[in-house]
Amino acid sequence: MSIATGTRLGSLTLATPLVGASGTVGSGWELARAADVGAYGALVAKSVADEPWPGRPPPRLAPAGLGMLNGIGIQNPGIDEWGRLTAPRIERLPVPVWGSAVASTPDGYARVAAGFAGAGIQAIEINLSCPNLEDGRMFALDPQASADVVVAVRSAVSVPIGAKLSPNAADVTEVALACRGAGADWVTLTNTAWGAGIDIETRRPLLSGRVGGYSGPPLKPIALRCVLEVAAAAPGFPILGCGGVTRGADVVEYLMAGASAVALGTIHFAEPRAGRRILREVEDWCRRHEVSSVTDLIGVAT
Repeated sequence: MSIATGTRLGSLTLATPLVGASGTVGSGWELARAADVGAYGALVAKSVADEPWPGRPPPRLAPAGLGMLNGIGIQNPGIDEWGRLTAPRIERLPVPVWGSAVASTPDGYARVAAGFAGAGIQAIEINLSCPNLEDGRMFALDPQASADVVVAVRSAVSVPIGAKLSPNAADVTEVALACRGAGADWVTLTNTAWGAGIDIETRRPLLSGRVGGYSGPPLKPIALRCVLEVAAAAPGFPILGCGGVTRGADVVEYLMAGASAVALGTIHFAEPRAGRRILREVEDWCRRHEVSSVTDLIGVAT
């Protein structure tokens, strides 16, 4: 039985429902050197700002139970240098690479988005939800602040744009609806949750910034809850599910909750070639359950 793996995220057509999450696949070409990127419908490049950001000092990564803590601080070269060095490498990949924009002001986000569009990037994820910026501020906790950024980006580019939101928001549905009203074509649910850890031998925090982003399998029930809530509140609004995916069954679960596509993140650090395995597991599940297309699963549990 042949399984149709194609799906749509708003106006974007994806060959498979899998997306490589920002921050875990480099800028796409790095993953392509180690894995079959044909298993993905798209890859999202590591977030880029309007100016170079140095990031946080080490330690910036730490294991935490079944998950992982990170406090990178979005180290990046800035959009101008990124476009000069990275854009030419992306053009040769067999899968679309989307940009991920971050900044400290709406105008900064707009500048990054314009830089991505000028470099030929065909879709942009707006990172509103990184929990490890130096001042601790996160746009995704405030519906109006999030909407202001989306409006600025929407005015700067005509390519599809999505907003990556946070499970830390008091009401993620309110933020998602604000982003939709401001012109977002989809939302990514979700980014990491706030987390921390202590090294009991050194008596110091595991991360230099004390608090960082917690990701991995324990995040999945939290992110899945966000998908269910937004899908129920905004039927038909495209969602990219993200958080804790390690196997095909997780992808099926996100689709049933209302996601149109599903991002793989932390799994790439342990298993860079996970995409092909997970896609095969999705196809096998569909065969066993006589589901001919992954799109038939979208929202069946809502």
